[in-house]
Parts: sequence; C-alpha cells; structure tokens
Amino acid sequence: MNTIHVAGGVGVADTAMASYDAALADANLHNYNLVAVSSVVPAEATVEAVSEAPDLGPAGNRLTVVEARRTIGPGDEVDFREGGRSGAEGAESKRAPRRRPDAVAGLGWATGPGPGLFYEVTGEDPEGVRERIEAGLDAGADLRDWELPGRETRVKTVAAAPDRYATAVVIAAYGESEPIL
Repeated sequence: MNTIHVAGGVGVADTAMASYDAALADANLHNYNLVAVSSVVPAEATVEAVSEAPDLGPAGNRLTVVEARRTIGPGDEVDFREGGRSGAEGAESKRAPRRRPDAVAGLGWATGPGPGLFYEVTGEDPEGVRERIEAGLDAGADLRDWELPGRETRVKTVAAAPDRYATAVVIAAYGESEPIL
C-alpha cells in the first residue's frame, strides 16, 4: 500500500522564495521538484502525519504533492479591531491597530472506505484555518456523497519577522519521487 506523508515546516529569510525554500527544508522536502495535484486521496493509500518527510528519492526528482503555503513579507500589515478580527471590518475603524500578520498554512484530510480528500487553507489565524478546513472537508464529502469519518489536521504557523519574509507550509507528499527526465 502507498503512503502519503504529511509534513509541515516554517522558514524566515530575506526573500519570499528563500523563506519558502527554508520552510521546505524544515519539512525535508526542499530537494524535490514539487508537482501540485488536486486533493483526492487514492483508495489504496494511507495518510501518515510525520514531523518531517522521510527520504523519498534522489534530489531533483519530481514529487507529487498537495500543498498549503502562506508567505508574508515586510510590507504586509493587517488592521485589527478590538475583537481581534482581521479583514474588511478592521479596515473600517480608523483607530484599529496595525500589525504584521502571522503566516498560517493548514492541511486537513478525511478518509474512509474508498478514496478520501485533502483540503488546504491559509490565513492569519490558526483556529480560523482549522475551522475552514473542517468546513471544506464537510463540503467535499457532501459533494461526492462519501462517508469520511477518519479526519486529521496539520497546521503550521510562523510569526512575522521584522524586515524579512516568513513562510509556513504543510505538504502531503504522494509516495516516492520519480525521475523528472
């Protein structure tokens, strides 16, 4: 049976791409060419959450993934009202404090008999990301009329760093990597 490994990482660096690369390194997925797919878990697969991905083949190989990724940079700020909510409502208040948001990436999965689903969400609030993952998994299961009782979620958060970029990733890596050439 094939295993899909779910690993997350965070990275901080001087450029957006370098922070992404550092987050991939934190998850041990930095040496592959990632190929994104939509979010269906094959029926014969098992999904395993890991602290970092195991060796999945030689550097430079192609690796099939589902990815949640959020990067924030030096110019990113959010208006917050007293209730701590971000978004359009916060922008309406002239007295709302401004602060750099956290980068939050989350991936949830639901399995059962037969195929399953992944659902990826990014944002600024870990609890909000978790809630949106659950709602997305519910909607995906309802759309397909699938029973998916087995559920898990992985969320990674990285705080903004002054004058630097920060990235959070959670990646589901499908099986072993394959040669790209």
